Amino acid sequence: MELDSSLSWMALTLTPGIAARLSARLLEEFGSPEEVFRAPLRRLEACNIPALSAQAIVKKQSFKRAEKDLSNLRKVATARVINWTEPEYPQTLLQIYDPPVMLYARGNVEILNAPSLSIVGTRKPTMYGSQMAERLGRDLAVRGIVIVSGLARGIDAIAHHGALAVGGRAVGVLGTGIDVCYPKENKKLYEKVLENGAILSEFPMGTHPSPENFPIRNRIVAGMPLGAIIVEGAQYSGSLITARLAMEFGREVFGVPGNVTQPVSFAPNQLIKQGAKLVTCAEDVIEELPTPIRAALIQAMQPETGQANLLIAAALTPSEKKLYDLLSSDEPQPIDDIVEQSGLNSSEVLATLFDLEMKGIIRQLPGKLFSKVLL
Repeated sequence: MELDSSLSWMALTLTPGIAARLSARLLEEFGSPEEVFRAPLRRLEACNIPALSAQAIVKKQSFKRAEKDLSNLRKVATARVINWTEPEYPQTLLQIYDPPVMLYARGNVEILNAPSLSIVGTRKPTMYGSQMAERLGRDLAVRGIVIVSGLARGIDAIAHHGALAVGGRAVGVLGTGIDVCYPKENKKLYEKVLENGAILSEFPMGTHPSPENFPIRNRIVAGMPLGAIIVEGAQYSGSLITARLAMEFGREVFGVPGNVTQPVSFAPNQLIKQGAKLVTCAEDVIEELPTPIRAALIQAMQPETGQANLLIAAALTPSEKKLYDLLSSDEPQPIDDIVEQSGLNSSEVLATLFDLEMKGIIRQLPGKLFSKVLL
């Protein structure tokens, strides 16, 4: 992308009063940002944009700010801007009502058009919610799905940890500039996502967190993936907003059922009542994906089955790995044999087996028999 073009795109999005919808209207009318800034005031006003915004365009008031923004962008490794005419721009976003005309990006932008799903939920998950988010993030990532989230604390971060633990790919969509990690405790996660995927934002460099930014961010989290998985969320949560946006955009919406006595179960349970697909494992999600994508994922994962098992085993604790290695997928083991062979006490074995079962990599059969899940 050439310097002048970058500046023009930035200047358009930085013009006061010109958000995504009005930017799109101007681009449809004039064809490019350069032509927008060449347009006379009369033609701009005919596009029904605010008078002050039209005057700012004619006077090119936002170019000075755009130059500063571009200078800051070039100080950050792998950072760039992607406008909606470029092939790297997520093509699924072009299908929503008000797509951002330009995105700031870091990392591997080639994955922005790979099959993806968002996993979102409360910032204060229960133990069950945490286990389900980690399990779904991991199991979907192993199958080649890119995991998208807002990189918030709680469910968003846990889902990304699950994906990254097995070498999966992830995209974090920020409500800040791409050079501002929020919340700060997710700094290490931010770096890991950057190594294995991409960071996206439509906000200028240096933008700090502000409450009004996050609903704007959520439409990308809802509109870019094939669907949204809601793990936990309260009645008025951001995850419920994301799910409703996904429905409006024609995306698949999935809900992980929760304990009806827990307030954080409201969002997924309500969505399931309204027709969202009930999800207990990755297969529940994959079977709802378009047939060509589902077939490609199945074909891609077949030669990787052994590798997937190795990646999962590498992410286990020592006691989990010990029990996992004792099990096989074709010959279930009785609990007594597992206790004897592991050298662990029965209570520790039961607790560890439960954790492995919650992670979806072993299953319990009638008669206290346990076996690996074939991945």
